[in-house]
Amino acid sequence: MKIVADANIPLVTQAFGPLGEVVVHPADAITPAAVADADALLVRSVTRVDAALLGASRVRFVATATIGVDHVDTEYLASRGIAFASAQGSNARSVAEYVLSALVVMAGRTGRRLRDLTVGVVGVGNVGGRLARMLETVGAGVLRNDPPLARQTGDPVYVPLDALADADVITFHVPLTRTGPDATHHMVNAALVAGLRRGVWLINTSRGAVADTAALRKASDAGRLGALVLDVWENEPGIDAGLLRRTDLATPHIAGYSYDGKVGGTRMVLAALCEHFGVERTWDPEPLMPPAPTPRVALAAGSALEEALGRAVLAAYDIREDDARLREKLALAEAERPAAFKALRRTYPVRREFPQTTVALAGADPEVARLLAALDFPVEPAPR
Repeated sequence: MKIVADANIPLVTQAFGPLGEVVVHPADAITPAAVADADALLVRSVTRVDAALLGASRVRFVATATIGVDHVDTEYLASRGIAFASAQGSNARSVAEYVLSALVVMAGRTGRRLRDLTVGVVGVGNVGGRLARMLETVGAGVLRNDPPLARQTGDPVYVPLDALADADVITFHVPLTRTGPDATHHMVNAALVAGLRRGVWLINTSRGAVADTAALRKASDAGRLGALVLDVWENEPGIDAGLLRRTDLATPHIAGYSYDGKVGGTRMVLAALCEHFGVERTWDPEPLMPPAPTPRVALAAGSALEEALGRAVLAAYDIREDDARLREKLALAEAERPAAFKALRRTYPVRREFPQTTVALAGADPEVARLLAALDFPVEPAPR
């Protein structure tokens, strides 16, 4: 079996090597010639998989090690009898932790407490559902909007979009769709923003085209937004520099890029490939996982709940570091920025998730300990 894979899929050679020949390429080198004699193709979100790529190939199985699938022409694959799999849910924790880090930073800048915020979560699937639970754990109010789930379940917990009008924060976790009753292309537009409270914080980690760039620029210039946090952009990697300058936090489409999440995607597509081809493969990546950049953080006795939460979250993942790396690229000539954007993704540093950062808690503070444990931080007493 010949497997062609994106070189940015972590541990792909170790995971798939025993099954056959694994050939890795940078995403922009996954061409029709590169896949012509492949049996299986493994990609991430930057590779467009369609007839132009696969028309002359013998590929019988395609998997994307991501949760999003809008880069894959699934109708074409089905018409050719090519099996398809994705890694739904693999990076849900990563994105939820990203949003929590952003909220911690913005709360610190504005003097607000997370427990006093009402957050509208648009799209309550794997990512939005996990985020909603984490937000409720830290005491924030949560409004859930998901029309497909509302129709499917009839559960009144799902509210219409206009019920989010008075939310302090709205965060988007929807797929990019252009047709149908729940189309999400440019759902964040001038009309939507006009119906929100002045000073709302908007966060988009879904897909760039879910938000209308021109509408966001105008809303920012009109003072309607209290904060704008963007991880995804229209026309990536050629993103709008003017919009970037108007953001409070900006990152290069890496919200789901925790190492744990990416390896989770590797495991999921490995299982799908094995099932499709009828082969068995047991693989444990744990011995190959790198340590967390900050494996341990100590909190002083008497730390306030909000302070303890902020210190623990930012020790595990500080969104400001990714924001600074992207803003540095504004100094480049316009023609150089797309390559720089791609390079930031390709060379993204190791980021581990909350369970890999132990919190050493001085003093007996059961409320702080309960909160951090509920977010899956290992908590232990600080040495005396």
